Amino acid sequence: MVSMTSAPQNQTQADTLDVQPDQFRVLVVDNDKAHAMTMAESLERIGFVCTVATSGPEGAEKIMAEPFEIVVTDLVMNDIDGMGILQLTKEHRPNCEVIVVTGHATVSTAVEAMQNEALNFLEKPLTPDKLRAATLKAAQTIQLKRQNSELMRRLDEKFGFEGLIYSSNKMRQVVQRLQRIAPTDASVLILGETGTGKEVVAQAIHQNSPRKKKPFVPLNCAELSEHLLESELFGHAKGAYTDAASERIGRLEYANGGTLFLDEIGDMPLATQVKLLRVLESGEITRVGENKPVRINVRLLSATNANLETAIAAGTFRSDLYHRLRIVTVQLPPLRDRPDDILPLFDHFLKSFSKKHDKKIRGIDRTVFQRCLDYDWPGNVRQLRNFAESMVVLDLDGTIGLDDLPPELIQEGDDLVAPVDPNPAVSANGEMPSMVGQPISEVEKWLIGETLKATSGNREEASKMLGIGERTLYRKIKEYGLRGD
Repeated sequence: MVSMTSAPQNQTQADTLDVQPDQFRVLVVDNDKAHAMTMAESLERIGFVCTVATSGPEGAEKIMAEPFEIVVTDLVMNDIDGMGILQLTKEHRPNCEVIVVTGHATVSTAVEAMQNEALNFLEKPLTPDKLRAATLKAAQTIQLKRQNSELMRRLDEKFGFEGLIYSSNKMRQVVQRLQRIAPTDASVLILGETGTGKEVVAQAIHQNSPRKKKPFVPLNCAELSEHLLESELFGHAKGAYTDAASERIGRLEYANGGTLFLDEIGDMPLATQVKLLRVLESGEITRVGENKPVRINVRLLSATNANLETAIAAGTFRSDLYHRLRIVTVQLPPLRDRPDDILPLFDHFLKSFSKKHDKKIRGIDRTVFQRCLDYDWPGNVRQLRNFAESMVVLDLDGTIGLDDLPPELIQEGDDLVAPVDPNPAVSANGEMPSMVGQPISEVEKWLIGETLKATSGNREEASKMLGIGERTLYRKIKEYGLRGD
């Protein structure tokens, strides 16, 4: 029989496991009514919402009728026993966790329960602490599953094919190709200019593949020296070189079972290319400073904005690696070649950054749309994204207009007078300067100054928002005598 203990101690258990018991419905099934009521009361004391069934058939009926999260069932019962309750639950409520309780425990029954996906197997006599701990563990398991499910939903929303923003036929053809590629294990080489969204496409391939629950591990080959790149890819043993103070698992090993994405693969040094080719052929890696190989199972996606065939002719890229990487190729068109995608992407980015910066954008001047359509977009989707964020940050009246444009989209004769904001941002002296009648240089000075404030002096971020290079921004800061820190 289950005895009672004070609630505060066990409430601490629930807090420690970071679950809220009152969010979980528990069905207690036991043909000993007194024992069933005692178990339910013990769980209710720490917040669980409990229902009692005093026979196997009654328990089965309730399982079919109500969506419980946790079932606590006695093993030995008439008509339908605990194993029957377990099997019925897993068949009709697969997300429900089951705890089996018995006074007739044997190794074989415990093994059978676990094989039928029971979360826990408890022996009588049962103490309140054991019952509560097992039920809290079940609640935590369910909560983790829910969090993982929500994470996967968000990833699907962001990186699934339905999350790719496009309207043009060219991108529709790309997505159709991706849908055929994703379910396979084929190596994919993604080609396209800088800023066309190669990593987003790689994530979409992974997120729509059988490997989606395993890691997606990106690595930019252009950012690291040959020595560091090898360490990042293959890992190293402790003491493998001067700074190797501890053992390190490389990206290939970390991505085991999942997907490795190598961006700017054309910048990979020849020596590293040889080692990567060996890994692709053998399915094994050897950490730097070790001799023992490690088996891995990784899908490789790679990307480049370079012409690898030209690099092969120049002797800077291996042809055998090239052919291993390009089992399938995906060519991303530049934004200027798919103008139908500009406005849908622009609208998507404006909504995203309005939420990020807590701005309410109620409208967009038609001229702004036309400027976006007329622009050549040398930086592709990434540049459009940065321009959209800049416009949201600089907007004062809730309408994206000419006064919010980055310098690249401004034309001679544009009216750049900033509107009066009913809740204006203030300048250093506590007043927002009037833009009426001011020369463009003064408007530019004010815009740059306000953007530097919005980014806390971060020049790199400010230059992205303004859509200008960091060197240009630095020159403007000096020219206007602004504080750049």
